[in-house]
Amino acid sequence: MEPVFRTLEIAATVAVKATGTTITYRGLHHLPASGGAVVAINHTGYVDWLPAALAAMHRGRRMRFMIKAEMGQIRSVGWLIRHTGTIPVDRQAGAGAYAAAVTALRRGEIVGVYPEATISRSFELKEFKTGAARMALEAQVPIVPLIVWGAQRLWTKDHPKSLGRNKIPITVAVGESIAPTGTVDELLVAMREEMSELLHGAQAGYTHPPGAFWVPRRLGGSAPTPAEARVLDEKELAERARRRAERG
Repeated sequence: MEPVFRTLEIAATVAVKATGTTITYRGLHHLPASGGAVVAINHTGYVDWLPAALAAMHRGRRMRFMIKAEMGQIRSVGWLIRHTGTIPVDRQAGAGAYAAAVTALRRGEIVGVYPEATISRSFELKEFKTGAARMALEAQVPIVPLIVWGAQRLWTKDHPKSLGRNKIPITVAVGESIAPTGTVDELLVAMREEMSELLHGAQAGYTHPPGAFWVPRRLGGSAPTPAEARVLDEKELAERARRRAERG
């Protein structure tokens, strides 16, 4: 039953209704009704995990996410990690989290992974890390591409959160599963092709006001271009390194 997870599902459903958010799901049947799978999710903001988790719930599944280990330092978050099967990832030593994810996949769980690793400031797909592909190959489970679009309007990097009753529509699009065959590089190419197609499809049916901060430059918004976003990411990493050095 997993009472903690069930409580979170109820709370998330209530929160979506309370904020007037409408989530449109496409291709839910592509999420496997049973058995392990790596669910590869695009990353545009801090709450895009919630629509993805609700998509799994609608298929009668529970998605185990991989989360930054430092989040566990927050007492309430640490408690939730321990009681929901969430997999903490130490960015300095990720082997343990990788092994835990593979074990969960072999056990028949679906594991949510962000191949981009960090939030895309451009709201376009960034370069992918290899973890999702390697896990799928090692556990011999499919990769299911999943796109969340619109959640970046609620809370993303460099912009204030907007979590009130704003009636913001969100689209969740799930694509056909990708078999765990071939090389890591071949799987990464297949993932990018599938996720790009899903992303563009989700965007095509969504209203994008000209100049809006959450709209990619390609669609007439004011979000940074991918090149500009890379520069901002590099500055952020440099600042983190500086702070770590000061603390050390």
